[in-house]
Amino acid sequence: MFIAMNRFRVRKGAEAEFEAVWLDRDVKLRKEPGFVEFHMLRGPEADDHRLYVSHTIWASQEDFVAWTKGEAFREAHKGAGSRASLYIGGPQFEGFEVIQTVGQEAEAVA
Repeated sequence: MFIAMNRFRVRKGAEAEFEAVWLDRDVKLRKEPGFVEFHMLRGPEADDHRLYVSHTIWASQEDFVAWTKGEAFREAHKGAGSRASLYIGGPQFEGFEVIQTVGQEAEAVA
């Protein structure tokens, strides 16, 4: 499993516009091979920004890389540069290979 994350430092006062960009978009990730799950996380506030993190889970790093090289990736990210005024600096990418997962097992139904 592979987790791809982007950290966004969103300027104070731009939070609603940033959230609208994400919440109102046409999501096509469900159709991508190896895609598992996506989360947009709202984090802590600082003096000049609020932290947001996009968190995407993929079956493998290879699936993630294949998506980044495809047309769906280009389509999903078109116009991203036009929203640069929402951020302090650009998004910061972090990729992680999962080495352990602990889940809550469902109880057996009697």
